[in-house]
Amino acid sequence: MTVRFNHTIVAAKDKVRSAHFLAELLGLPEPQPLGHFLAVKLSDGATLDYIQTPDDFPGQHYAFLVSEDVFDALIAKIRARGIQHWADPRGHHPGEINTHDGGRGVYFQDPSGHYMEAITVPYGGWR
Repeated sequence: MTVRFNHTIVAAKDKVRSAHFLAELLGLPEPQPLGHFLAVKLSDGATLDYIQTPDDFPGQHYAFLVSEDVFDALIAKIRARGIQHWADPRGHHPGEINTHDGGRGVYFQDPSGHYMEAITVPYGGWR
């Protein structure tokens, strides 16, 4: 038996803005309506299902394992658009990327205040 991640629900103040922000930065397909959600489909078929809510919610952390070419495009877009980014989760190294485990990583926030992370090598070298 196998176990694979399928989807998660992501709270957003503006689901259209947040879903399109992530899909565009990561070079993913256009978000698609799914009931009252707006789904961003990842390369492995899992989805982030954005739901709009007026309620306050804490920012969550979402980490993405990306290829080197996706990372190059992502960091270029982040820098060209002046999006704040950090090499670390606490924001002590603004405007930088990290090189943990021989890869590259970056943290940034989406329009709803979620903490996004892109890495090219899993932490601990796990494959």
